[in-house]
Amino acid sequence: MAGSAHATLDAASRERGRRGSAGSARAVWPPAAVAAGFTLAQLLLVRPGMGLGWDETVYVSQVSGHAPASFFSAPRARGVSLLVAPVAAWSSSTALLRVYLALLSGLALFLALRAWRGLFPVRVVALGGALFASLWVTLFYGPQAMPNYGVAVAALAAVACFLRAPTDRGALWGLAGSAVLMAWMRPVDAVWTALPLLVLGLARRHRRTLLVLLAGLAAGAAQWVIEAYTSYGGLARRLSDGSAIQGGLGWHFAVVDQLRSLGGRTLCRPCTVPLPNPLLTLWWFALPLLAALALVLAVRARRTTATALPLACAATAAFPYLFLIGYAAPRFLLPAYALLALPVADALVRLLTPSAPPHRRTAAQSQSQGQGQGQSSPPARFPIRRPVVTALVCAGLAGHLAVQLTVLVHTVDNTTAAHRAWARTAAELDRRGVRPPCLVTGHEAIPVAFAARCASAATTGPNANITVDGIVGAARRAPVAVLVRAGSAPPRYARDWASVRVGEVRFYYVVPGAGS
Repeated sequence: MAGSAHATLDAASRERGRRGSAGSARAVWPPAAVAAGFTLAQLLLVRPGMGLGWDETVYVSQVSGHAPASFFSAPRARGVSLLVAPVAAWSSSTALLRVYLALLSGLALFLALRAWRGLFPVRVVALGGALFASLWVTLFYGPQAMPNYGVAVAALAAVACFLRAPTDRGALWGLAGSAVLMAWMRPVDAVWTALPLLVLGLARRHRRTLLVLLAGLAAGAAQWVIEAYTSYGGLARRLSDGSAIQGGLGWHFAVVDQLRSLGGRTLCRPCTVPLPNPLLTLWWFALPLLAALALVLAVRARRTTATALPLACAATAAFPYLFLIGYAAPRFLLPAYALLALPVADALVRLLTPSAPPHRRTAAQSQSQGQGQGQSSPPARFPIRRPVVTALVCAGLAGHLAVQLTVLVHTVDNTTAAHRAWARTAAELDRRGVRPPCLVTGHEAIPVAFAARCASAATTGPNANITVDGIVGAARRAPVAVLVRAGSAPPRYARDWASVRVGEVRFYYVVPGAGS
């Protein structure tokens, strides 16, 4: 009898194990499908041969064998450069780099969504991932050598791991890794984003979790801090220089500037363009309303923390870019969008999920509502149909997706055209004898110089790294070109140089020994 009982228990245990494995597999597939779709959409919609943007050339040039390193200003961090090094160090192919980053961004999104298992239902996690991944700004910057997407997915994972850490020791490793990645990409952004985590850790005396978070942030920012003392005159000086480059940090109401950038402007500085069509910005106004609804529903369901914490981190991540700088770029808010996505998805799912009258709820359903943070109410056995709500939400999501794809295509086209103009200028420089070792300065010198495989220089502005005497001295030894807007006068030292117009740019150049 005892042997029979043991056999029965063993069989039951194996059956639970099989069910657990099957449930775990079912939980993996929806986020994996979202991540795969995100990667595929990047490869199809964001042209791999689009060329590198201005900031991308700065990051890539630090590790590239293709061209000399561009000036690295105080606010920047080395995380992106190290991220692209496995490709950029040996290949100058932009298409290859884009494919590599698209694959990496899809994997990062999957891992970030996977961290939320048990905190929200799988369908909520998958929908939240899809909402974030379908934004034009996410698709556009996912395959780019820029830091904001990395901060976004790291922040999303960090909040989930922070919530799970008190009961899941493995989540501590995820928290540490996420904190390192955030600070590695943008240390100041990492601190702003992590503020609610630090406050909650102190309030609840989660000492181990708090120490892991602080250690991760410190490890990720260590190189940036050390570099501040070795190359920028100290940490305070680097922070001050970074503030000056961004126009001076202080009270600036940049909300309207961010709104203007939503039509596809990758940088709005100065932001004097008209507001885009309201159809392009409607989702932006709906976002805080849905976030507020998510919080109300979470409070009513007594699972506030899993919703309130990402919302709080989204608010602190967005705050400096909405109220402390005087210009806008849509990529600045990527971390906020990522953190808002899951609470908003939870609100939408609850709007679409039929509910049952109280007298028809089972005891098991009532009991399950009080369990665990992040667990949604189970589906009712006797649903009340909500065709109007369902139709409105589905129509809204379809319209939202259409808007995002429209803006994405428009932005990719404009960006590709700008990058091709840089490539044409670089090709003409080469044809005129401005070849390595060479120096390019003036209007849009950084991306043009990288495309021409030259060093770049500036005498004024945030990238100033040379004097006029330095440029004149370089012109005696090597080819030098100065770029100016067509119709503008060149610097005094270049007035006697030969010049060529290429599109909207005219460059003045000198090639020592070319006529001998």
